[in-house]
Amino acid sequence: MRAFSLYDKTSSYNGVYVVFIVNRLQMLYLFTMLPKYLVHPYMIWGIVAVGILSQLNLMILSKWFRSDFSAKGYQGFVELFGEWAIRFFTCLAVVPILLKITVVTSGCADLLQYFIFPTMDIKWLMLAILLISCYVASLGMEKTIRFVVIVFLCSAWIILLLLPFFFPPLASLKRLYPLIPTEWPMDSWKGLLYLWSSFSGPEYLICIAPWLSSKQKLLKYLTIGNAVSVTEYLYLFVSSLFFYGSNRVSYFKYPIVQMSRYMQFPIFEREDIILISLHMFTFVLAISFFLLFIYGAGRIVAGRVNKQSTRIGFMTICLVIFVCTIMINKWSWRDATGFSLLLSLQIWVGAFTYLLVPSLLLITTKIKERFWQ
Repeated sequence: MRAFSLYDKTSSYNGVYVVFIVNRLQMLYLFTMLPKYLVHPYMIWGIVAVGILSQLNLMILSKWFRSDFSAKGYQGFVELFGEWAIRFFTCLAVVPILLKITVVTSGCADLLQYFIFPTMDIKWLMLAILLISCYVASLGMEKTIRFVVIVFLCSAWIILLLLPFFFPPLASLKRLYPLIPTEWPMDSWKGLLYLWSSFSGPEYLICIAPWLSSKQKLLKYLTIGNAVSVTEYLYLFVSSLFFYGSNRVSYFKYPIVQMSRYMQFPIFEREDIILISLHMFTFVLAISFFLLFIYGAGRIVAGRVNKQSTRIGFMTICLVIFVCTIMINKWSWRDATGFSLLLSLQIWVGAFTYLLVPSLLLITTKIKERFWQ
């Protein structure tokens, strides 16, 4: 029987993969509800501002990638923080990753149930999503990274389905006013937090740093990925304003998907099913990465980094994650208040990790380099 190895490294991946990974991780579940939380037309400038802040954050992250520690993987983190500190930080990191898996899986299943399988038990949908993700993750980190090319080509173009909303009679420039706010309500601050959390995801690149080419400057590719995400967010938000108007956009649970149901093409119908089905590739990619991260975290905590991966260990982790996801879903996801709490928790945690991780790594690296000198 062929050895079960998840973290072998036979080649390095160039910056094009970084562009695809950054963009797809920034376009996960939260974007489907984006207009519902932004509402006001002047939040267009909010998207631009948060995109610029995200770019500054990626510049900080790219400086860490230029250090010698990034290419060493686990050993580089040990040199930075020490072995026991790394085990402690790894235990802490499991919490946001598990929360991310729960929200993405539950949200993906909720999308499928809401638009495609309204009578199907959501637990079976969650099981199907996790099984597919477990299979992709079981192929190893290298094949999962390669899978991002297929994901990008299958899902990035689907926003073009919304292009007719930019032309009359659907589009009206009046719905983009006011572009300058006369007041700034608390909901707008929450919208900025929502946006910042939506841009999170690139911080997880530190987990695949050994597989990325150390010969290329990643800042250029991080910038391209972030710029594509900003463009997509602007495109989706403006198209939803053209269709709904700021007065009605907050009434819909999934405004982006809902508006696609009104599209009519001579070749096919029910464009919402096409949009959701193709975006499932992005969900599966993200969950696969997170499964590999959690299994790797378990190996670090258990002190088994230098030992061979095992099918039993990986399947056990997947089973535990599935049970945790089902329990959280049963506890809070279906209830309206519980849904808000779970989503709010993910928004706060995602925003915090995206802000903290790059800065912490860079500061620690600078201190360590100065100490060695």
